[in-house]
Amino acid sequence: MSLRDNNYLQMKNYKFILSISVIAVSFFSCNDSNGKADGYGNFEATEITVSAENNGKLIQFSVSEGDVLQKEQFVGYIDTIPLALKREQLQVSKAVISLKSKGVLSQINVLNAKLKTANTNKTRAENLIKDNAGTQKQLDDVQGEIDVIKTQIQSVEIQNAPVVNELKSIDVQLKQIDDQIQKSKIINPINATVLTKYAEPNEITAFGKPLYKIADLSTMQLRVYVSETQLANLKIGEEVTVKIDASETMKSYTGNISWIASEAEFTPKIIQTKEERVALVYAVKVDVINDGSLKIGMPAEMWLNNSEKNNN
Repeated sequence: MSLRDNNYLQMKNYKFILSISVIAVSFFSCNDSNGKADGYGNFEATEITVSAENNGKLIQFSVSEGDVLQKEQFVGYIDTIPLALKREQLQVSKAVISLKSKGVLSQINVLNAKLKTANTNKTRAENLIKDNAGTQKQLDDVQGEIDVIKTQIQSVEIQNAPVVNELKSIDVQLKQIDDQIQKSKIINPINATVLTKYAEPNEITAFGKPLYKIADLSTMQLRVYVSETQLANLKIGEEVTVKIDASETMKSYTGNISWIASEAEFTPKIIQTKEERVALVYAVKVDVINDGSLKIGMPAEMWLNNSEKNNN
């Protein structure tokens, strides 16, 4: 083969390799798009602080950090002996007053019976007068007796009013004590994981004092920030890909956009460069089912599925 033919073949091979390289670069450029995610942020969860609803010694409190608690689960109680003693005292007072009220009611019943008899006598006297067998004085005497009995009944009823009101007052106090006793029980409000424990058994607690903090970690929320130009491509319920750092490659999860801010804000300081932090962005929340690897505060990336650039 001549030198000229050899140079021709080398030039032809070079052009073929160059063409393949151009195609490869173009392919990866289309799929990578600078390799940047559509949003960066950190995972968070709705945290609830469970506080004491009564005052007293924490008799039992079986909670440890990391425990997974069920909704309506009983986890402890505050001493209820002072409340029980007060309730017993109120019940004794109510019994004594009830006995008094029964006496008053019996008296009213006797007077009502007398009134009934007097009304019967009045009817009889009126009939006698019609038959010219009775006198007006007899009717006047019976009417006077009726008036006296009515006055007595009214007087007894007035005297009875304070007793009845006192009984009602005691009933209200008993309901309040029952409510306080119920609130002395510490009942976990939701299915969640204990994040922090603030109290220990035998400590004295007070109304409103924090006992422990919980959060539902079964579904985490990734809060990311996007620019106004990206906002047009997002909608509530849209499925996206969420990625976190793993040992060798990025680990991917499926997420759904659950909330988009209605107002812009300055990018938080945790985001990238100083120039990016002064830009106006919109906060977005993405719900991600937790397989146990996702933690509060963990950084992550959001990739839109219709423009995902990097599979790893």
